[in-house]
Amino acid sequence: MVKKIFIAGSGGIGEAVALLLREWAEFETHIILGDVSEKNLFKAQEFVARNSSKTSKVETVLMAHEGTNAAMNAAFEGGDVLLDCSPGGQAPRMARYAKDFKMHYANLTEYVAETDEIMQLAKDAETGFVLQTGLAPGFINVLAMSLYNKFVAQFENETVEKIGMKVGALSAHAHQPHFYGFTWSPIGVATEYVKPSRVIRDFQIAEMPALSDREIIVIGGRTYEADLTSGGAADLPDFFTAKSKRLDYKTLRHVGHYAWVDGVIRQFPNDENLPKILLDKFLKEIPALEDDFVLVHASVEGFDKQGTRRMVEKAYFVEPLEINGHFLRAIQTTTAIPLIESAMMLLSGDYKGVILQSQIEPEKFLHGNFVSKIYKS
Repeated sequence: MVKKIFIAGSGGIGEAVALLLREWAEFETHIILGDVSEKNLFKAQEFVARNSSKTSKVETVLMAHEGTNAAMNAAFEGGDVLLDCSPGGQAPRMARYAKDFKMHYANLTEYVAETDEIMQLAKDAETGFVLQTGLAPGFINVLAMSLYNKFVAQFENETVEKIGMKVGALSAHAHQPHFYGFTWSPIGVATEYVKPSRVIRDFQIAEMPALSDREIIVIGGRTYEADLTSGGAADLPDFFTAKSKRLDYKTLRHVGHYAWVDGVIRQFPNDENLPKILLDKFLKEIPALEDDFVLVHASVEGFDKQGTRRMVEKAYFVEPLEINGHFLRAIQTTTAIPLIESAMMLLSGDYKGVILQSQIEPEKFLHGNFVSKIYKS
C-alpha cells in the first residue's frame, strides 16, 4: 500500500528525510516536498531524483507563507503523515494542518512555547503527534530511557544518582583559537549557548545557565569537553523528577572551544543582544565545514541493591553516510533518521494524541529499520 508523506521544509534535513524514506522504506512511498521557496523545492527534488535508485513518486508544493493554498490543500488531502522540517516557529501551524487533515505528525523543534502549544492542540487528536524527535532532543532521550530501563532490570533499583545525555555535531578537524567548525546552523549554536538549561538537581527540576557546568570526558579513547546547553533534555526532567538525583543534557565539543566562547561572552556582560553578538562573531571567525561526525553518549549511574555504585553507558560515533555514491553529512542523517523512525511508529496505527520522548518504546525504536542502519551497535 502506498503511503503519502508530506515533508514541510526542503532544506538539508528535509531533503535527507525524502531521500532516505524513498530508499529504505519497506513500502511504496508518495513523497511531497513543501516549501515557501521554489528554488529550494527544485533543488531538493533534483537531489532526491539524482541520488535515489528508486522510482516512487516525489512531488513538490509551493507553500503559502501564511494559511494554505489550493496546492497545499490537495497535498494534505488523504495524507498519512506530515514530517515537519520547517523552522521551529512554524511548528504549531504545521501541527494544525496535520490535525485538520487527519494526518500523523512529527517534528524536530526544541522550542518550548511551540511544543506546549502543540501539546494543547493535539491532546484529543485521533492521529499521533511525536514531538522533538531529531537528534537532541530526540534520539539521545530515547537512548537514555533505554539505559535507565536496562539499569533498573539489571540492578533492581528504580532510583538513580545521575542520568547524563551528551551530543556533539563536530568537525573532523579543529583549529585554534576556537577549535570548532560549523556543521549545522550557526544560529542554533548561538542560541543554545545562551538560553538556560533544564536539569534535575537533588531530585528537583531546576534551570541552570548555559555553559555553567563544564566537564572533561573520554569517549572511545578520545578526550572531549561537555557543558550545559538548552533544549536537549526534552521531557525527561519531568519524567525523572524523584527518580534521578541529577539529570542533564550537555553539548560535546573539542577541548578548548568553550574557553574561547567564554572569552567572547566576557566582553559583553549582561548584554541582551548576546545571541546576535555570538552569531556575528561565529560567522566572522569560524568556518563552515562539510567534513563532520556526530558523537552521542548517554549514561545512567547509581547503586545496586548491595550498595555498589554501577553505571551503564552507550556511545555512538556516526560518520557521513554514502548512499548511491553521494555522501550525506552525519548531522543530516542523525537528525533525519529519528524523525523517519517516528513516522514508521505512527504509520503502524498504534498511537494517537501527543507522544513525548519518555513515552516512546525504546527498544522497538532503537532497533527499528531506519535507526538501526545509522546508530549501529
